Amino acid sequence: MKTAFSRKKDTSDAISLRAEHFMKDYGNAILRLAYSYVHNMADAEDVLQDTLIRVLEADPHFENAAHEKAYIMTAAANLAKNRIQYNNRRETDELNEELVAREQEDLAFVWEAVKSLPEVQREVVHLFYQEGYTTAEIAKILGRKESTVRSDLKRGREHLKEILKEEYDFG
Repeated sequence: MKTAFSRKKDTSDAISLRAEHFMKDYGNAILRLAYSYVHNMADAEDVLQDTLIRVLEADPHFENAAHEKAYIMTAAANLAKNRIQYNNRRETDELNEELVAREQEDLAFVWEAVKSLPEVQREVVHLFYQEGYTTAEIAKILGRKESTVRSDLKRGREHLKEILKEEYDFG
């Protein structure tokens, strides 16, 4: 008769063996695939680890080795894409962090730079930062898709960053 402890040990041994198998057979391929998406070894390693964890947690049944590889590589590609989106979201606040770090009390020069943006970007940046609307609210106000508003906001931030770097020598 097996005790709860011995069943748990058997399960953990099986998981360890599967993890070892996945890492040995697919680890390098996952890492290369992830790196081709994220262009950063630390992020690629995170994607590799997340992929192995997700596959082990899901514990899917595979029809054959080709199905197993396709499943794992698809999971890795999706996690790499998620990592790119996460990194992009992190970068969107970079401009604000730079301004706070410089402890600028009067940000009038920033709004002067905003005025030089193309109208589409200027209105989205103004509504987001000055008025405090979310991208969903801005989309309703302007009658656009939310994804378009997010794209315009991202382009506006990038353009604004270039303007501030040129005119105000931000690093």
